[in-house]
Amino acid sequence: MAQRQSIQSIKITYGVGMIEVLVTLVILSIGLLGVASLQFISTLSNSDALHRSQAVMISQQLSERLRANAALSASGRGLVVDNSYFDVSLYNFNNVTCAGNIPNFKCHCLAHPAGIPNCRNNTCTPAQFAVFDAYEMSCSAASVSSSLEIALTCNDNNVLDADVCSAGSRHRIALKWPVENWQNIERQLNPDCNVGEDEPHDCVILDVIL
Repeated sequence: MAQRQSIQSIKITYGVGMIEVLVTLVILSIGLLGVASLQFISTLSNSDALHRSQAVMISQQLSERLRANAALSASGRGLVVDNSYFDVSLYNFNNVTCAGNIPNFKCHCLAHPAGIPNCRNNTCTPAQFAVFDAYEMSCSAASVSSSLEIALTCNDNNVLDADVCSAGSRHRIALKWPVENWQNIERQLNPDCNVGEDEPHDCVILDVIL
């Protein structure tokens, strides 16, 4: 009789141990899912932070190039840059081609394209400097991410002269990249970053007056 009670006690103890193990595994799984979720959110946040910090540096570089290549306006008091700087086809490698599905940086930036003037020796015309600067800034953006795009526009204050961006006008440098929503939570988007875009974008905008 005592032996039978001992066997039953062992069986009961064994069953309780298995339940404890299963409960521990469930709790551990929930904790690991939480850690994985945090890592995923951290990855997205780090990617956005990298894009933002690099975009700030690139926009500042382009603004310095605009100031370096500006000249006195022939029709007003102040500085202007060559009209070619505002040719959208010069940015994001729209004026060069590449065979095959190769990332932009690897395709266009590892070697200087034949169709892009090399102005490192400062012997270029203002229009050539515009092409060269647009190319180099596009390479800087592509080195961060293939989805990072750069644009230069102008709020021209005098549409009657020959300058696309007249003296005293506001130059706008914008770098934008696509972003993702997390857990169906809609981002608070900047309208200036999403003009003409079907997907959510974030951006860095720098306004410059020469």
